[in-house]
Amino acid sequence: MTSATAVLAPTSLPDRHPGRLKLLIVCLLVVAAAELIGATQFKLGPGKVVLLPMLWALLLAAAWGLAASRLPSFARVDTGLQGYAGGLLNAGLLLFIVKLGLTVGAALPQVRQAGWALVFQEFGHAFGTLALGLPLALLLGIKREAVGATFSVGREGNLVIIGERYGMASAEGRGVLAEYITGTVLGALFIALLAGFITSLHIFDPRSLAMGAGVGSGSLMAAAIGAIGAQQPADRVHELTAIAAASNLLTTVVGFYFSLFLSLPACNWLYGRLEPVLGRFSRRQAGDSAAPDDAVAAEAPALKLADRALAWVLMAGGVTIGNLLAYHVPLVQSLAGMAVIVALVAVVEVLKRLLPRLPMVLALSILATVVGIPGLLPFSDGLIAATAQLNFLAFTTPVLAMAGFSVAKDLPMFRRLGWRIVLVSLTATAGTFIGATLIAEFFH
Repeated sequence: MTSATAVLAPTSLPDRHPGRLKLLIVCLLVVAAAELIGATQFKLGPGKVVLLPMLWALLLAAAWGLAASRLPSFARVDTGLQGYAGGLLNAGLLLFIVKLGLTVGAALPQVRQAGWALVFQEFGHAFGTLALGLPLALLLGIKREAVGATFSVGREGNLVIIGERYGMASAEGRGVLAEYITGTVLGALFIALLAGFITSLHIFDPRSLAMGAGVGSGSLMAAAIGAIGAQQPADRVHELTAIAAASNLLTTVVGFYFSLFLSLPACNWLYGRLEPVLGRFSRRQAGDSAAPDDAVAAEAPALKLADRALAWVLMAGGVTIGNLLAYHVPLVQSLAGMAVIVALVAVVEVLKRLLPRLPMVLALSILATVVGIPGLLPFSDGLIAATAQLNFLAFTTPVLAMAGFSVAKDLPMFRRLGWRIVLVSLTATAGTFIGATLIAEFFH
């Protein structure tokens, strides 16, 4: 296995624009289909599991990619285009970072009022994943994929961090994508069972459990607090739901920065020291845990400006479709808001060209946060108003559509990682819930 910073030889891009246009159209069709299916839910014991459109987008795109050899040429998304989708994913996620930054800026007054327990429990969310997940991954023979899978619970912002640092087709990229997919497909179900079981033990203050439920994902938080609230008196459910929402907000607000500056460096440091010790217990399985780098099909290539612009168009179109179908926001309002977000990305793109060493994700998140603070700048309130109608979950559906095609090309790799990476991903999810609950319990 090569070092973490190694860059694989890029696969050639589709030479003809119709191939790229086809991928754009197919992704938007997948987004529309997923949003039309909509959210479905079912009860599981004391809790409730919610399946959101982003899951349908992932499954539809992956199935489309896997069926490439059986589809007519005009509808076929071959491995070359699947690799290209991985590159578009990196660029498209930058728009998500802007939305996240704007959310951060607008929520700063609420965060100030959250209290010390909510502040410090974030360390549990940040480090609980690697505390439980990393040792297990190394014992199971997983190598650099373990860093991507365990440095965080693996939501959209964490895909951006790994994508910019290592590339999505690196070992770390495969790890974070596996964590993201596992969390999307199984996360709500798993955390509902876990939270319900731990609540039934009656060893934690319900407020601590509610804080632990705020893992930074709306669907996971809803599943966890549903299982927790079902075992509490009816008059406490509203209070616990509010605490979970505040915790989830804080994790969304500062979790990205924790992952970027604290948990990823800590995970790399621990990997370097633990792998020689724990990895020797699984030398026989180590060769099975990951394919050699040259076995990765259709590496996501470095994108030119025109390709990044295509990714922005895809994200803008996908968010607009989701906003219309799921939230009934008029097209004009969505397009105006997305134009503002694309403009902010373009500003940082220009700065990046003038200052090549400028960290793109860091600069973009800081810019979006600053301009999103109400009343700070002359245009801040107008910018916030223009983007307020862009629903946060609408951004996840096109992201998962692109991720689905990327998964299709890397299916042999995920088969080699198999149950090990799923077990590690679920353990990391358990770590973030338990870690935050333990720290919050100290204050209660």
